[in-house]
Amino acid sequence: MPATPMPKAQREQGHARVFDLGQQSLRELNQALHNLAPGSNETAWEVLNPKGSHSVAVGVDQPVSIDVRGSVGYYCAGMNDGATITVHGSAGPGVGENMMSGSIVIKGDASQYAGATGRGGLLVIEGNASSRCGISMKGIDIVVRGNIGHMSAFMAQSGNLVVLGDAGDALGDSIYEARLFVRGKVESLGADCIAKEMRPEHIELLQGLLDRAGISDVKPSEFKRYGSARKLYNFNIDNADAY
Repeated sequence: MPATPMPKAQREQGHARVFDLGQQSLRELNQALHNLAPGSNETAWEVLNPKGSHSVAVGVDQPVSIDVRGSVGYYCAGMNDGATITVHGSAGPGVGENMMSGSIVIKGDASQYAGATGRGGLLVIEGNASSRCGISMKGIDIVVRGNIGHMSAFMAQSGNLVVLGDAGDALGDSIYEARLFVRGKVESLGADCIAKEMRPEHIELLQGLLDRAGISDVKPSEFKRYGSARKLYNFNIDNADAY
């Protein structure tokens, strides 16, 4: 009896396993990625025709490379833990939410709360990011080539947010110990967020982040650093108006 051929939508292309979401379901793609065993030789994946699908490549926990050829909807690459995921298009809200490790690159723009609650890894947005970028970040590194919207880095606890463009209103509102680096103008700072000195260790840190993001056309000295004034850690009646 002849072997059952691999579906066209799931064929091998070179060394990559290809899923065509115009022919197969998103559930099948994500299940195949979740079924990967440690040490699997299926290390390269390509996703065709995403057409704005939500939750593409969520919960991947193996060190594979995934190229998504088109724009995606909500929560792409959420909870990523070790994969290298590149979206050759734009991303809807919540890309990279609760990311653990690995890297995500968005070749276009990203909608609201990109990298929200991220705990590790690197998120690179080559276009602009909308409001609440890096909200409640907990260790993730985020690099945005364009601008970011209002309330970005709200309650950001740790990690680094690098913005080559401008930042909207209330940047870093109620920030804890995350570090914010902005090259352009900042519309306004949120509660307890202040401008801080760029010391040599911050220049070195920022240079490393730019290198990891593949950015070589700007210098760390062109950025300003922002962080917590540390006045809201414990309630103080003198600071009541700031809460």
